[in-house]
Amino acid sequence: MKVEVWTDMICPFCYIGKRRLETGLDELANPHAVEIVYRSFEMNPNMEINPLDDVYGIAASRNGSTREHMKSLLGEISKRAEQDGLKFNYDSAKMTNTFNAHRLLKFAKQFSKADEMIERLYRAYFTDSMHIGDVSTLLDLAVQTGLDAVDTAEMLASDRFSIEVRADEDAAKKTGLHGVPYFVINDKYAISGAQSAEVFIQVLQQAWNEERH
Repeated sequence: MKVEVWTDMICPFCYIGKRRLETGLDELANPHAVEIVYRSFEMNPNMEINPLDDVYGIAASRNGSTREHMKSLLGEISKRAEQDGLKFNYDSAKMTNTFNAHRLLKFAKQFSKADEMIERLYRAYFTDSMHIGDVSTLLDLAVQTGLDAVDTAEMLASDRFSIEVRADEDAAKKTGLHGVPYFVINDKYAISGAQSAEVFIQVLQQAWNEERH
């Protein structure tokens, strides 16, 4: 069974959705038989690597809102994340462009490290307040995940996997996808957003059973 996940490393509901997907997978008879394929989607493709404003200011500007409103809204999202065992530290989070992080995830996939890499990138941004747009930070995270330092540095210094990232984003546009997370199971079932764990359990179980009959 294959599950495709369109995601971005600075998307809070993507991290929450990942936890709920994992809950659904745990209910399957053999969760290790499921192939997870991560697809690239940049929430802020025009974002600078080093923006001048913080998360609240950037969110307020993007949504035509106020800093106070966005701080309250993101605070509510943080509370929801806690219910899934996640810690969001928006006060110190470093908003950035995620294109290179997406390239790194594609690179990690070659070594069967995509699951570990996406988890580390989420945690780096949301919990550890690390700068995941910074190449040296990405290199450190890659090494922590078990990737070779020299090979990773060479990749990050090049434009490798740029075409693959753009291809995912083009596919999302053709699908009419405007937000993430977005999950596609066996090219048949779709789950949009961080739905409840029960939704993931139901859809995954149905696809699993159909595949075996």
